[in-house]
Amino acid sequence: MSKMKIGIVGLGMGGAHINGFRKHPEAEVVAVADSDPVRLENRGKKEFNIPNCYLSAEEMLKKEKLDIVSIVTPNKFHKPLTIAALKAGCHVLCEKPMAMNAQEAKDMIAAAEKAKKRLMINFSFRFTEQSYAIKREVDSGTLGKIYFGRTIWHRRRGLPGFGGWFGTKALSGGGPLIDLGVHRMDLALWLMGYPKPSYVMANTYNHIGSRLAKEQKKTFDVEDMAAAMIIFESGETLEVEASWAANIKEQELMETRLLGTKAGLVQRNLGEGYEFEAEFYLEQNGCQYDMKLHPPVPAAHGAMYHFVESIITGKPHIATGEEGLTVMRIIDAIYQSSKEGRPVKIK
Repeated sequence: MSKMKIGIVGLGMGGAHINGFRKHPEAEVVAVADSDPVRLENRGKKEFNIPNCYLSAEEMLKKEKLDIVSIVTPNKFHKPLTIAALKAGCHVLCEKPMAMNAQEAKDMIAAAEKAKKRLMINFSFRFTEQSYAIKREVDSGTLGKIYFGRTIWHRRRGLPGFGGWFGTKALSGGGPLIDLGVHRMDLALWLMGYPKPSYVMANTYNHIGSRLAKEQKKTFDVEDMAAAMIIFESGETLEVEASWAANIKEQELMETRLLGTKAGLVQRNLGEGYEFEAEFYLEQNGCQYDMKLHPPVPAAHGAMYHFVESIITGKPHIATGEEGLTVMRIIDAIYQSSKEGRPVKIK
């Protein structure tokens, strides 16, 4: 069997996708596309030694026979490039957020169904050894029924590419909610079993980002913080918070906390960085116990490896387009609730 041929669109963050696919022995990254000729030369040819480099995704899809395409571009281009790759006969791994809004996400899912190809979203925070270990514990019933959660990602000052596409709503669709919040939201929803959302009450803010943008004469027309409460049809509640600029002690603060009828859990970052710890809190024989997850835990593969392996074996993949759509429906409702100052029903 020949190796699966992979194409990457976008080399800004596409390097992580290249490295991820290269971990699978049956995958080969044979082509990349990026509209920046300097980046294409420096990263595509020199850094990653990709044999076929193109200045447009359209040219790459026309000239290459690819099995999988990764879409790693500004959010505005996720839908058109995903649909183009699906029409070209490729399975697609799309970066988060899935799209600019829920309607675009629906269009992408419809295109995948029509093409009879797979569509997966790179919700990378669930593809770690620790996250898999937590998921196994939750699925085994340790927490009982989860009824409340709070999931956050705050930065003291961490506006990405200030003045670039991240802070431009026409290209990004939103600020830290759609950049950072989607990661922590997906992790919580995945652990909760992706319950069906009912309505949202939310607000967004832009106090610090707008001031810095004005001082530096930069474009910044998205929120710098968002906070939301999501109520689900089966009664659960999830609070979501995300910020690029907030007056907190930590430079980077990430935490997902879930409360269940039998136990609770928390996953939090350590040292304001990207290392995490996980603890469970439970009652046994009338006593309160803390149970901490210690490394090493069973090895787990990243999103790119998982996607390739799922296609080869014919098994379902996780982080589906349908889950991506649920996240987009919630995000749409959060922005609508903030704009209108009222709870918003999710249809």
